[in-house]
Amino acid sequence: MTDVEGEDSYLLNVYQRFPITVERGEGATIWDADGKKYIDCMGGYGVGLIGYSNKKVIAEIEEQLKKIMVCHMSVYNNCRLRFLKKLTHIAPPGVTKIFFSNSGAESVEAALKFARKYSQKPGIISMYGGYHGKTFGALSVTHNTKYRKSFVPLLDHIKFIPYGNVGSLIDAIDDKTGTVILEPIQGETGVILPPDGFLNSVRKICDEKNVVLIFDEIQTGLGRTGKMWAGEHWETVPDIMCLAKGIAAGIPMGVTFLKPKVAEAMRVGEHSSTFAGNPIACAAGNAVLDVISEGNLVKRAAEIGNHFKCGLLELKERHPIIREVRGLGMMLAMEMRFDVRDILLDGIKNGLLMLYSGRNIIRLLPPLIMDKGMVDQALSVMDSLLVAEAKRHSI
Repeated sequence: MTDVEGEDSYLLNVYQRFPITVERGEGATIWDADGKKYIDCMGGYGVGLIGYSNKKVIAEIEEQLKKIMVCHMSVYNNCRLRFLKKLTHIAPPGVTKIFFSNSGAESVEAALKFARKYSQKPGIISMYGGYHGKTFGALSVTHNTKYRKSFVPLLDHIKFIPYGNVGSLIDAIDDKTGTVILEPIQGETGVILPPDGFLNSVRKICDEKNVVLIFDEIQTGLGRTGKMWAGEHWETVPDIMCLAKGIAAGIPMGVTFLKPKVAEAMRVGEHSSTFAGNPIACAAGNAVLDVISEGNLVKRAAEIGNHFKCGLLELKERHPIIREVRGLGMMLAMEMRFDVRDILLDGIKNGLLMLYSGRNIIRLLPPLIMDKGMVDQALSVMDSLLVAEAKRHSI
């Protein structure tokens, strides 16, 4: 039976929780403890990139479990080597050095340290609306005051500028500035795309000022937006790139990619992690990259995502409570004119799981394997939910 209070009696109360006890998943579908079926447009906050219960992932993990589960980075491992080769093959041009960690926030923490060591400058410029995690370094470059206010002072010499404003970036750079960090497409803020030319301009300015450019591709990477990396949409390559979420199909893992010139600044012992490059996570990662490649999931995300977005735009034509539809690939959002809480809860009642961004944005991060039929089912449920929401607001 579903027990939505059992966990809460033990856990620290720091999560916004949904009234559903997830029991199992397959493909792009999950079931709760009562056997009720749901279309999953939440995707574990983007982690369920290739869906659930993938046979290749399970087989790779099982095979590695029989060999060894623990293998510190101070010794070598062939499963890890296979994964490194595959990661390097898909990395942006020239961003070929790799550091393993265990989460997106850890990947960002590593990136900030590497950039500081290379630049020898403490100043970091981040973006309004930027989200990079909640550990102290990552939190320091996360913009939203509600996350930051209880934990100041954070890192010094942090500046925030309007996302998409090149002039503000030029004005913000001073003799302490060593790093610029941004999401190519902002996720937590509500799937905000950059203006055309912005990323190219940032790259050019960072080159001119000898500033390290970090792309946080934790949510946007691995085909989510219809390109392997979101930066590809604007033909822009960073100096450092952060990756996590779907890379190991739910096994904790973070990856920080670096250009060799940045990597060469680091010395033995200056950064490490006990669980980094864990063979179980590497086995899962190997399988994930194979599934993405063999299933042509990057192209599929572009095609199915376009179908999904067109459907959302049709809903916008019928429902004036939708203010805007935006996104690329399978990273989509509907900005509403009202709070979306009731829509999300009604979605759960009707077998549809969705995410939020702030109070009035529905965010959709479905598995890349979702087909058009399931997308159409989700759109049909959304249609009925929006009719009910309009009645609530007498529209």
